[in-house]
Amino acid sequence: MNEYEASLVIRSGAEQLSAASSDPRSEEGYAAVKANISVALERLAEALANFEASSRAPNRSIGWVQDLRRVADDLGE
Repeated sequence: MNEYEASLVIRSGAEQLSAASSDPRSEEGYAAVKANISVALERLAEALANFEASSRAPNRSIGWVQDLRRVADDLGE
């Protein structure tokens, strides 16, 4: 799987999560959902940082990486 294909999986998962959250069946598992989103955001930040490191114009999205990690940390608390 390449980066583009992986990004499609992420997008699809986000769309599924959005659809599921628009009609929540219960709060059961909410802590687990937050934990999973936290891990996903941390991995997205890591991927973005990797892309930036190999870019000809590094540091374009350093603020985004920091923001993603901050949100991941907040969700993980």
